[in-house]
Amino acid sequence: MRYLVAVISTILILSGPIMAHTANIALGSGGFDPSLPVEVTADQFSVDQSSGKAVFDGNVLIAQGELRLSAGTVTIEYAEEGSDNAISRLLASGGVTFVTSNDAAEAANAVYSVTQGTVTLSGDVLLTQGRNAIAGDRLVVNLASGNGQMEGRVRTVFTPADGGN
Repeated sequence: MRYLVAVISTILILSGPIMAHTANIALGSGGFDPSLPVEVTADQFSVDQSSGKAVFDGNVLIAQGELRLSAGTVTIEYAEEGSDNAISRLLASGGVTFVTSNDAAEAANAVYSVTQGTVTLSGDVLLTQGRNAIAGDRLVVNLASGNGQMEGRVRTVFTPADGGN
């Protein structure tokens, strides 16, 4: 059996990355609580009353529960008037890193939709889970369930649990 696992692993590695248009994945532990406080640190902060946007710029770090998001710039969009200035979306750019207790993802940009409970990473997305990594053009994560979907030219190589030995 061990020999069979080693042969299959070698074939997978030699045949190159697995290519597909989409791949379903699990990210984090699920059960995310959006009511937890959000802590934001940045080098600068500005507010534009006319557009209803706030911008954190420079070494931005956002923490909420077990989630961490860092980026060069994060723009906060508020919900429509009459909604007690509730945050609708956070738009991150400038090299984004999204981290849960067990996983990490990197991308050019990210959108955290507070109302939908999703994070969408786009632009050269790389997700690392333990010794395995998967890359693609776009990753959409449902924070409540922990389920995600990688889209657009998905590439990965899986490492066997025993390292092929």
